[in-house]
Amino acid sequence: MPIPKDLKRDKGWVGQLIEMELGATAGSKPEQDFLHLGVELKTIPIDSRGHPLETTYVCVAPLHNIQGLTWQNSLVCHKLQRVLWVPIEGERQIPVGERRIGTPILWEPTPHELQLLQQDWEEIMEFIALGKVDKVTARHGEVLQLRPKAANSKALTQSIAEDGSLKMTNPRGFYLKKPSQPTYSSGFLVNFT
Repeated sequence: MPIPKDLKRDKGWVGQLIEMELGATAGSKPEQDFLHLGVELKTIPIDSRGHPLETTYVCVAPLHNIQGLTWQNSLVCHKLQRVLWVPIEGERQIPVGERRIGTPILWEPTPHELQLLQQDWEEIMEFIALGKVDKVTARHGEVLQLRPKAANSKALTQSIAEDGSLKMTNPRGFYLKKPSQPTYSSGFLVNFT
């Protein structure tokens, strides 16, 4: 696979490389990367101290046709049931082809972490259901946030308007926030609190 000079235009390249090497089957489908194992694969760029350098994309957020959608049957809940975190050196001064891959960790959220995720998801989905998706900022949520998810601001999708009709807005995605005070196990972040 050709190695990009940098990841400005190839943001998902490292993740795609790891998925290909490990035989992940989901691609861009809305399911876990290793459906037969119940495992989602997430690469995470880290600094020299093992701290995450950015938030982690989980999945696209549904902005309409959400009647009957609950936390338990949401894609966010499904994808975060069991995650194989693969840390990658992510500091920009390290050429992409020279970045090292850290020791992966298989993580399952604790009941407390699941509660935090569900609480944030439900709060965000309430904004979406009330037609207030444009009022959700990255500051909403303790561990999960909603942010624009598109190559540029011209990409549009349908969402619920405040009067219940449909309107056009930028696509959104769910992201795990970077913790303000990380907790470490073997030098790598494994939980939110």
